[in-house]
Amino acid sequence: MSQQASPRGTFKQIADALKTQIDSSPGMVVLPPVAQLMDKYDVSRGVVLRAFQALRRSGDAEPVPGGHWRVIRPGDVVDRRPLEERIAAVITDDRLKIGAPFPSASALATRFGVSRPTVTKALDKLEAAGVLASGGQGKVRTVRAAPNREEHS
Repeated sequence: MSQQASPRGTFKQIADALKTQIDSSPGMVVLPPVAQLMDKYDVSRGVVLRAFQALRRSGDAEPVPGGHWRVIRPGDVVDRRPLEERIAAVITDDRLKIGAPFPSASALATRFGVSRPTVTKALDKLEAAGVLASGGQGKVRTVRAAPNREEHS
């Protein structure tokens, strides 16, 4: 925004511009970074964050880990369970039997759209809970027990 623009309401103008961009770009899945919007509109970080909060209140965006904001489209269903619970559900979803090999961390990272180290941490939690058995480095994990939906880590 130029220096002629009033600082009051500037975040609303940015939020409206982002909403227009979201509506006109069906492939848009994340909002532009805060720094990019600060430069584009010549505003402070706080003004951009207020614009993001306005989009959150209107149901058009939500924060995700790492300081990014995800675009929410009507009809989108997002699984907000912790990653270890979603990975444990693979056992029932894929009908894996006890003793069956479990998918690799790389395959799970691709399936859930997260990094392999993030998946490895979740797999370690499942091993500690006794759901998976590890064969050691380079060995395939196997299913040790069916996950109990009532347990929470």
